[in-house]
Parts: sequence; structure tokens; C-alpha cells
Amino acid sequence: MNPNVVTHILGTHYLAEFFDCDKSKINDLSFMEKVMIEATALSGSRMIKPFFHQFSPHGISGVIVIAESHFAVHTWPEHGYAAIDLFSCSSFDYRAALDHLRIQLESRHNSVSLVRRGIISPDGGANPSEWERLDIEK
Repeated sequence: MNPNVVTHILGTHYLAEFFDCDKSKINDLSFMEKVMIEATALSGSRMIKPFFHQFSPHGISGVIVIAESHFAVHTWPEHGYAAIDLFSCSSFDYRAALDHLRIQLESRHNSVSLVRRGIISPDGGANPSEWERLDIEK
């Protein structure tokens, strides 16, 4: 994105990968729903409705529809891995949400990418989404 050209970004999408998580925690449906709802509250987003599903023999997928878009999680307990997406069309405290999840899932390694979506130039033209790697480690 050219810093000299004023643009409008329709949404920010944080894609987090949590590795080496506690395998029992990321396979516990009630725990995952609870920590995702807590992360939503910590981010300052307004929750509309959560939906979570337990797969057999393992794994969880869940989404929380928020007033501004959605938060989602997919877990692979057999690999100690959780993929988490936080997408919002307004500002929110993504760091508080991701820090909470990192701590609660006991992730020893993680990575986060930011995608700026719906980049609209002053003339109304659309631009490709923009990717950036972030560090959430303290």
C-alpha cells in the first residue's frame, strides 16, 4: 500500500497459528468455546452468536459471529495445532485476544499474519489484499 495515497480498508484479518498446544485443551469443546468467548470479550468486539462442533475422533471447529464480522478456530489435537482467525471491519484489540488464546492453549510457538482486506483507493478502485507478518510474543 502506498503510504502517500489515502485508502480505505474494509477489514483487518488476523490469521494465527498456534503450535505445540496442550492437546487435551484443544480437544475439549467446552474449554475451546469458553476461551474463544473470553477472547472475543477481551478484544472489545460484540458477540452475536457462537457455534462450535466436536469432530470424531478429535478436533474442533468453531465460529463466533461478532457485530463486526467473525472469530473462528480449527484444532488438530493430534498435532497440537490450532488455527485461529480474527476478522473485523472495525478496530479491536487483537493483541489482547491472541495473548489470551496463546496463554490458555499453552502454545509454545506461534505465528500471526495480518491481511488488510477490501483496500479501496480514493478513486474507488479496488486493490489486492495486503499481507504482513506480526509478532505476538512478549
